[in-house]
Amino acid sequence: MDQRGFSAGLKAGISIAIGYFPVALTFGLLAKTTGLSLLEATAMSIFVFAGAAQYISLSLITAGVGPAVIILNTFIVNIRHFLMTASLNEKMQPDARWKKALYAFGITDESFSVLAIQKEDNLRTSFAAGVIVISYGSWVIFTALGHLIGANLPEFLQAAMSIALYALFVGLLVPSLRGNRKVLSLAAIAALFNSIFYFTGWLTTGWAILVSTLASAIIIELISSKGGRS
Repeated sequence: MDQRGFSAGLKAGISIAIGYFPVALTFGLLAKTTGLSLLEATAMSIFVFAGAAQYISLSLITAGVGPAVIILNTFIVNIRHFLMTASLNEKMQPDARWKKALYAFGITDESFSVLAIQKEDNLRTSFAAGVIVISYGSWVIFTALGHLIGANLPEFLQAAMSIALYALFVGLLVPSLRGNRKVLSLAAIAALFNSIFYFTGWLTTGWAILVSTLASAIIIELISSKGGRS
């Protein structure tokens, strides 16, 4: 491996590692209060490595949703990664497929942003590896650290932390709503559908979230496409 490119990637990924600290730490804390063991929480970060999907999984686990529905919801949330990795494939240097598969696994919104802004036309695999190793490592380590901290909190604070999951979702959503009517409409329609499913009992929690997400996205895209043609 090109050591110079790998070192440059590590340096470029430091900002991601720092940014992951509070998010991964909070995930570890919430995973503890949700009832996941240290091994389970850390394994989720090792094998899933997707912040939004992992947080959603915690809420679904709390609701008692089955594994198949959780996996399907995770797939829908992360489907954008197909587009991101396909875009990066055009920018990266030609390399073996197994190497591409490895760094494709490590692509997140943050690592994609760092790699996409590079000016090189044939970005080195070693550089991508450096970015992903430091971001991936920090996410896993801080998850474990958060769980260990949570295990040492008093029981009443552990119970109170479950509310923080919903506060986090609100905190992530609100900044995206500012000046973006499309995001606001998407959130409102999804909330409406989910409320209907919840109060009527037509769908269980996991399926309600999945159907609400897909239905709202389809409706917004249909409206946008019609508006673009008019």
